[in-house]
Amino acid sequence: MKIFEDEMAQGSAEMILIFGGIIVIAIVAAVFYRNYLSGLGNEIVDNDLNKLTNSIDNLNDKF
Repeated sequence: MKIFEDEMAQGSAEMILIFGGIIVIAIVAAVFYRNYLSGLGNEIVDNDLNKLTNSIDNLNDKF
């Protein structure tokens, strides 16, 4: 029977397992660093907003 001699599907199955493992590791890392990642977005927005506000204030002071 050629089914038992055919090993082409083994490579595909191994690649699926490797990609699945990488995805699981990425999800676990995201859950572990959830607090850090969520705070990072707010910090970036706050910093950008503060810079913009300071720039506008500086323009108003010049005129």
